Amino acid sequence: MALVMGVDSSTQSCKVVVRDAATGAVVRTGRAPHPEGTEVDPEAWWDALQRAIADAGGMDDVAAWSIAGQQHGLVALDSRGEVIRPALLWNDTRSAGAAACLTAELGADHLAERTGVVPVASFTVTKLRWMADHEPSDAARIAAVALPHDWLTWRLRGFGPVSERQDARLDELITDRSDASGTGYWGADGYDRDILSHALRRDAARVVLPRVLHPHEHVSDPDGRRVAPGAGDNAGAALGLGARQGDAVVSIGTSGTVFAVTDAPVRDASGTVAGFADAAGGWLPLIATLNAARVMDATAALLGVDHHALSDLALAAEPGAGGLVLQPWFEGERTPNRPDATATLFGMTLASTTRENLARAAIEGVLCGLAEGLDAIRRQGVEVGRVLLTGGAAQNPAVQRIASEVFDVPVVVPQPQEYVALGACAQAAWALTGSRPAWAADADAPAATGAPVSSIRSQYAARLP
Repeated sequence: MALVMGVDSSTQSCKVVVRDAATGAVVRTGRAPHPEGTEVDPEAWWDALQRAIADAGGMDDVAAWSIAGQQHGLVALDSRGEVIRPALLWNDTRSAGAAACLTAELGADHLAERTGVVPVASFTVTKLRWMADHEPSDAARIAAVALPHDWLTWRLRGFGPVSERQDARLDELITDRSDASGTGYWGADGYDRDILSHALRRDAARVVLPRVLHPHEHVSDPDGRRVAPGAGDNAGAALGLGARQGDAVVSIGTSGTVFAVTDAPVRDASGTVAGFADAAGGWLPLIATLNAARVMDATAALLGVDHHALSDLALAAEPGAGGLVLQPWFEGERTPNRPDATATLFGMTLASTTRENLARAAIEGVLCGLAEGLDAIRRQGVEVGRVLLTGGAAQNPAVQRIASEVFDVPVVVPQPQEYVALGACAQAAWALTGSRPAWAADADAPAATGAPVSSIRSQYAARLP
């Protein structure tokens, strides 16, 4: 029995899954937490990866592996392979001004055409501009730029900072098209050094960028295992779910994401939809929201209940929450692009302001924001026949019911699994066998009960600025 290992190095933790390469059966798993914050020393991820692998029983019997991870995070390396500063994560919004400057300087149409995206604070290119403007001496030291999964793959393959035993070997950094497409300086024709140089305010021709491998390519680790290119977390989830054209995946975790599987690139000059690549040779147009499950966490804490009781309260309220509308932009927002926004509660009357309505308004607000994102993707000509509802909050009964009332296509709820890590396993099996495995993930996924209630969306939309 050949085994493959997949890793999900997410914002909150590192998850490891080991699967049978032939059947896809999960053999064992492991995990380790990550520190909180919007900037993190990458060594914390490396430590968590090693602990998660050990928790999963090690990798001595693994034939191939792949690492998927949170997108966009800036890992800046000097010529010795040392990390220059703590990594700026996707949810660090300090580079919002840099995003606006890059868009104004280069033009949204040009950027969308060349890279498929228009910069927002999440993207790597904006963090590089922020460093150039606010930490110029550190920015001048940048010899290589990696993303979290690129850097971890490099380390697990035995590379790292210069030591008595090894050179830095920055040329051994690898990545895949899905994660490269989230940088803001990669497109269908490869890396755009002009955009990178413009962001860094210096000639970046000699800055090392990870080599982009095709989905079927692989390299090796010191023990001869095959190493797949890895992936961004959303592309990894699409592989793990077995998502196909016509599917939209709505994930409610630390962030909220909506992405669809399509065979044609999307270029949205408004910047609302990011025209990312997927990990299988297609495309993954995506919108992301900064405010998702933590909105429900905060509401539950305010009401003094756990998530089960929050669900009961929400289901006890009528659709529309008696006119109470929560615009849940607690941490600013990426879609729409309002990094300095705060949350607002509308429609408070003596009749509407109840515990039940507040619980429902929190869930409706999160889901309506995601439904707005799905509409934006469809306006780009992408057809969607169903929604696959995933993420930590997807198992909440109220979230499932309200999702079926908010979205106007069928909603199915796959069983809770570590889909990003499972997708990384699928990619590792692809590297091992030479063909993409046909492991079905959602064949038995139940449909969420309920029917669309148009007034929920219209009530929410009426409060949008």
